[in-house]
Amino acid sequence: MPMPPPVYPVRKSSNTWIWVTLLGLVVLGGAGGWWFVNNRPPKRNPKDGLTYVWIPAGKFTMGCDDPDCRADEKPMHDVTISKGFYLSQTETTVEAYRRFLGATGGAMPAEPSWKTKAMNAGWASEKSPMVEIAWNDAAKYCEWAGGRLPSEAEWEYAAHAGTTGVRYGDIDRIAWYADNAGDSRIDSLAILNGDGNNYEDRIMNNGANFHTVMSKAPNAFGVYDMIGNVWEWVDDYYGDKYYSSSATEDPKGPRQGTMHIGRGGSYYMHPKRTTLTARSPQKGDYHNPGFGFRCAWDTSLF
Repeated sequence: MPMPPPVYPVRKSSNTWIWVTLLGLVVLGGAGGWWFVNNRPPKRNPKDGLTYVWIPAGKFTMGCDDPDCRADEKPMHDVTISKGFYLSQTETTVEAYRRFLGATGGAMPAEPSWKTKAMNAGWASEKSPMVEIAWNDAAKYCEWAGGRLPSEAEWEYAAHAGTTGVRYGDIDRIAWYADNAGDSRIDSLAILNGDGNNYEDRIMNNGANFHTVMSKAPNAFGVYDMIGNVWEWVDDYYGDKYYSSSATEDPKGPRQGTMHIGRGGSYYMHPKRTTLTARSPQKGDYHNPGFGFRCAWDTSLF
């Protein structure tokens, strides 16, 4: 990795110090410019109160060729993200969503529940991810916050954070999913394969639930819960065969469609669906306790 340019200790005035720093960037060109563009500190969004981390431009291989992956996750294909962007370090929280509603005059949706069991009674856990949010409302929130929903390619690129597998680390270390998100540890794949008709009941009767953000390890970009906890809406329309014709640079998904996409799996999913490549197509007005979102910011907004 190129080293940042030297900053010579000339301290005749604060202005002199700044100009010498800038001179170092100009003289050393490539190395200094690379460091400046690719290393930016996290930023706090004053509107929603959340921290956003810098995701530098780069290339990665999108999709999956694992036998366990579904057809709409294939084929693997190379993608370039040509411009860096900021991404929320966490899923949008209840606390942040309350700020949005306070500013726009909206009301909280009905609290999440499974059958008769409340999953965040009275929305009391403010550091839990905000769920029961349809794509339309997620997009409105991000616009209010000064940003947007990330594209599907941006989301997967940020999730990989330089890794090449279907996860960016050990699943139990980085994700809340069906095996570890309930009252006791279970084998969700064994339940799926042996008692698939009762999968949901057995998972949820074990107390499976979303958890507070940042309670698992982040990826190399410093982003949390990119797999597991809750599915995350992205901006794109869904196309089941889109990967076969996707643009190679900054793909934005099909131009039109009837469904949008959730990414990353959730607390009720088994390991085969708790991956960086898992896709969940849903109508834009769909909402449930396992769907949340996070926003992106363009560089011009900071």
